[in-house]
Amino acid sequence: MTEILSYDIQGKGPGLVLLHGTSSTGLGSWGTVLEGLAAKYTVVLPNLPGSGDSPLPDGPLDVDTVADQIVATARKAGLETFALAGASLGAPIAIKVAARHPERISQLATVVGFARPRPTLRMNLDLWAAMFDRQDKDLGKLLVMLSFSDEFLAALPEEQLPQVMAMMTAHPAPGTAAQIDFGLRLDVRPDLGKIQAPTLVVSAAGDRFIPPAHSREIAAGIPGARLVEVAGGHASIFEDPQETLSALLDFLNG
Repeated sequence: MTEILSYDIQGKGPGLVLLHGTSSTGLGSWGTVLEGLAAKYTVVLPNLPGSGDSPLPDGPLDVDTVADQIVATARKAGLETFALAGASLGAPIAIKVAARHPERISQLATVVGFARPRPTLRMNLDLWAAMFDRQDKDLGKLLVMLSFSDEFLAALPEEQLPQVMAMMTAHPAPGTAAQIDFGLRLDVRPDLGKIQAPTLVVSAAGDRFIPPAHSREIAAGIPGARLVEVAGGHASIFEDPQETLSALLDFLNG
């Protein structure tokens, strides 16, 4: 029997499942746009293995298993078919779900995601893993630099920057190391051509963590996919939530 993940659920309407990024939770990754989405949709936010109350498996994370857990969790929450969006690490998982369970997915969206780690992302993940493992005090500085755009950081009051850096490392998910390893091993490029659902691919112009070339690769591989670029860095959903929310709602409501 497929294990059910821990999840949060908000709103009422057609089903929408949101998948989060590395070392986060559903609410952590999507909280800035959740109210706007839950106003029109029943939003289910699973916590990936190693996040929230979702346990890690005994061995390495397996994308087919996680994809099946996502569907089982959505069904447990009352959704038989649903739109699916994945941010960052959640994007390749969402692609795998849509390819593996096409009868369940009405629409697909990826936000600042990747199909496989290209060289820049691979180096970023390797560095994160090494600094996390040795509890490097400068990890917060690295994550802020990779996550936020120059424009956002320049506009931030100087006294707030240390607070933001501390926030980035204050509550890592128990499965952070396993999720970073998972991201390094993922390659869903063979699944791109199998996607049947209408697809939106959202990239961020100033993304230094997962550069926009990753989103272009996704869009090029999925038949009929629509590519939209928003301003900001990898954390564009925090820098300007309305821009990402508008892109998602325009697509979902269309």
